[in-house]
Amino acid sequence: MIDIKDISYNLKNITSNPGVYKMYDSNNKIIYVGKAKNLKKRVSSYFSSKNHSTRIKRMISLINKLDFTITNSEADALLLENIQIKKHMPRFNILLRDDKSYPYIYVDTQHSFPRLSFYRGKRKKNGKFFGPYSNVYSVRDALNTLQKLFKVRQCSDSFFNNRVRPCLQYQIKRCSAPCVGLIEKNKYNADINLSMKFLDGKNLEIINILIKKMDKASNNLNYESAASCRDQIDSLRHTCKQSTISGEKGDLDIISAFIVSETACIQVFNIRKGVNFGNETFFPNIDESIDESSLISIFIGQYYMTRSIPKEIIINKQTKDKKILELILSKKKLSKVSISINVRGKRQQWVEMAEKNTLASINSKILSKKNMFNRFQALQELLGLSEIPKKLECFDVSHTSGEETVASCVSFSIEGPQKKDYRKFNIKTTDIGDDYAAMKEAMERHFSRIKKSELSLPDICFVDGGLGQVNIALKVMEELQISTVQIIGVSKGKTRKAGEETIIMDFGKKKVKLENSSAALHLIQQIRDEAHRFAITGHRKRRDKKRLKSPLEEIPGLGPKRKQILLKYFGGLQGLVKAGEDEIKKIPGINKTLAEAIYYRFHNN
Repeated sequence: MIDIKDISYNLKNITSNPGVYKMYDSNNKIIYVGKAKNLKKRVSSYFSSKNHSTRIKRMISLINKLDFTITNSEADALLLENIQIKKHMPRFNILLRDDKSYPYIYVDTQHSFPRLSFYRGKRKKNGKFFGPYSNVYSVRDALNTLQKLFKVRQCSDSFFNNRVRPCLQYQIKRCSAPCVGLIEKNKYNADINLSMKFLDGKNLEIINILIKKMDKASNNLNYESAASCRDQIDSLRHTCKQSTISGEKGDLDIISAFIVSETACIQVFNIRKGVNFGNETFFPNIDESIDESSLISIFIGQYYMTRSIPKEIIINKQTKDKKILELILSKKKLSKVSISINVRGKRQQWVEMAEKNTLASINSKILSKKNMFNRFQALQELLGLSEIPKKLECFDVSHTSGEETVASCVSFSIEGPQKKDYRKFNIKTTDIGDDYAAMKEAMERHFSRIKKSELSLPDICFVDGGLGQVNIALKVMEELQISTVQIIGVSKGKTRKAGEETIIMDFGKKKVKLENSSAALHLIQQIRDEAHRFAITGHRKRRDKKRLKSPLEEIPGLGPKRKQILLKYFGGLQGLVKAGEDEIKKIPGINKTLAEAIYYRFHNN
């Protein structure tokens, strides 16, 4: 939840993920619900632009708070927005929205020869529904494709009952003509069951049929038919992919809990009849003895004292009180209530969405201006500074057994992370696995650049490491004649757990262990963790890029055209590896020196 009084700061911390945003007035009533592909851009547009209509200006003037729900895609956001609008009926939505619901594929299982049909409306009919789908065209495309595959009827019952001979759909091989008895009932039902299995997500059997058909066509050199099968497989997989916002079944609650830097957040998603009706967010006050497992236990006991209890509650963390809680809730509900963890399929998608929202909320809380100010103030007191530091930087080094070493530098101000000032350094001049040399190279490059460009120096520079890293940093500062930057080391404890860090200050002469509740420690942990995340992300990208790179790219003088000629002549890289030096020399454009370089690249032992 974001307070409008501090909107200029909080807009910076809104996620860029797709999702739904809700606007509240001073009476805590929802006045508008909207969806966005990028929440940050969409919400910011309300406060950055002045070219709004009178209605929108009126709405903005009434906003007191904002709330967000992250979704996996824009399509999911569209569905959740529709649900929330119908539930809350916000005054600024009603004028713009009609009451259309989202489409389904419907099978009337009560009929002797069921049909597949497009359906929109409340699911009160007997039969089976598949969906909802966010795109009407995708439903019609699915029906069209399934009709080609299984020849299942899609005509109305009145049309079906009055046929005396097959219709045009039978002539073009789109229907098996059950209306005039040209297919037995058991065979037709088998086709219907295959169609429903696929729409229900059990598509392996159907995909295998198409794969066999594609392979047969390919073996018979009928490449056009094989390509058509391939396209059908892709189309079916894409078209019938359902939203994670809704499912056919489900009357449950999803509870997600996390504790980060002594800040706890719990989110509850209410799933009723397979539809996500929104979420609630809680930031309980906790002490050091509370972990995520006990937090969930305490929360469940309190939350359902005044609320309706679903048949199933899914939690994202294990709890020792599971059986006791199930017993208490079952007695209160007067029917069995189960608490689940480590679920699969659709339920796992719901849990992942709940966790994503919880982490986003807790991150927003941590980065709130008041919280950040308190942390900077605590750091000022710890270091005995005359004023609050304006700029903090932190360095970290990441590699895998010395491979593709990357160093990172992240920057924080009282406004939070300053990502425009983040820097990443690909380390090339150091020995494999030499973290000290890597740290030295990164800091020399960074601070040399600052001095040349006359950019602002940080007040404090943290280094992830012990006394060795601190001494390296101090040496760099001395060589570059920089005396205004305070160097602080953040050394992990033996167990490398958060809260056991040793802070190294005063030119390495003073070592301090802070209390877990220290706001200064939380700030140091936050900037250290961000530096580590940024370093390891850069390292993985660099490492993966190298592993995907062809060995030929490492040979000087071998351009794209020559590489193409070599691979074509030898039938691929394996053929080139087996070739002798004399064979390579015979290739047009490959001289003796280049042939030797190519040969020794693969035979350097």
